[in-house]
Amino acid sequence: MRLLLLLALKALWASWCQATQHYPASWGHYDVCKSQVYTEDGLGWHYMACQPEATDMTKYLRVTLDPANITCGDPPEMYCALPMFEENPYMCNNECDAATEELAHPPELMFDFEGRNPTTFWQSTSWKKHPKPLQVNITLSWNKTIELTDDIVITFESGRPEQMVLEKSLDYGRTWQPYQFYATDCLDAFTMEPKAVHELTQHTLLDIICTEDYSRGYVWKYDKTVRFEIKDRFALFAGPRLHNMASLYGQLDTTKNLRDFFTLTDLRIRLLRPATGATMVDENNLSRYFYAISDIKVQGSPRLCLTVTCKCNLHANACMFEKGKLSCECEHNTTGPDCSRCKRHYQGRAWSMGSYLPIPKGTANICRVCDSVLLRCQNGGVCEQHQRCRCPPAFSGVLCERGPCYGDPCEELQSGQAALHLATTRQALLLLLLSLITSLTATWGLLSP
Repeated sequence: MRLLLLLALKALWASWCQATQHYPASWGHYDVCKSQVYTEDGLGWHYMACQPEATDMTKYLRVTLDPANITCGDPPEMYCALPMFEENPYMCNNECDAATEELAHPPELMFDFEGRNPTTFWQSTSWKKHPKPLQVNITLSWNKTIELTDDIVITFESGRPEQMVLEKSLDYGRTWQPYQFYATDCLDAFTMEPKAVHELTQHTLLDIICTEDYSRGYVWKYDKTVRFEIKDRFALFAGPRLHNMASLYGQLDTTKNLRDFFTLTDLRIRLLRPATGATMVDENNLSRYFYAISDIKVQGSPRLCLTVTCKCNLHANACMFEKGKLSCECEHNTTGPDCSRCKRHYQGRAWSMGSYLPIPKGTANICRVCDSVLLRCQNGGVCEQHQRCRCPPAFSGVLCERGPCYGDPCEELQSGQAALHLATTRQALLLLLLSLITSLTATWGLLSP
């Protein structure tokens, strides 16, 4: 009876998380990009900032190991466990054999369904070539820009590594930058003072730190996880329970470096030294030293049920996976894999990402065809909601720049194109003048006492 009650409560909780995934009380409702409204001119559109639903992005990734032959089992080998994981560690009766399904530990087992008994995991070869370092790079690639919304959690089945680096790329693996260093001794491993994430402040949030919290020596048998704390960094602006999201959104809107910190295209786990459980390596039992990972995920929060989301610059509420590639279904007259530019003919003003503020709907910052100041409709045309020019009879074109044509050569058409060219030139000069005035004003403000 108690088991049935627990299962029912678990199902109810999962349903509630799914239903309220984007609707905590203080978070914005960024699931809709536009809605129809009635205006003085009739039925029209109201545009809002929007983003895809958060999801587990591990199902879309490609994993690469370096060296490529670092997975155990080819040839088959026996391995032991560290004393903390085995009652009799000197009985090396565990086998890895890539040719036998029950004994194989391929990379895909880092991302399969958890909860199986026995636990499934990827495993490296053992440290048979000691003292040569046993090092592995595990690269996760999405071929798409994504945004982290919750912690990265790596679960080890072999003891947590004594030295490890988590890195990210913003350019599809061409260049890399560290996210965080992990070591039993940060000074010795990386010449860095140890620091915990709770020691960070709003001013040092972007600092790259080395932590000893997930690597120290002889740990509890079931303490298997290594974490990169996203929520704790969010909490520096939004408070411990993330109730003040307006503050965080305001910072994300105005501080590009902060947005970029939580953005990536690729993630790399650099395993530099396996768990040894002691200060010295036992060279007579090198088969007990290896890496084994059962799970890599961006952990969903129990309270907010969040994972990660496609980065669409707040211009899409859906991200599609087609032909092996993720891409945003762009709205607001934007285009590109990340909705990072305006569509053709919708370049009445420079592209801008959407804004989270004001909560709960944000600001769309749509790309425009026309407006009433810099990109006016020509020949008596009327700009409708910045989306199109309603042209008078006999005129056409994006800005009503094409007039009626009565012969060859068509003097009227040439005249209309010349007028458009003149108007465009005037608008460009006006934009340049406004930019110059803004620059001079900012400079004057800096020079003024």
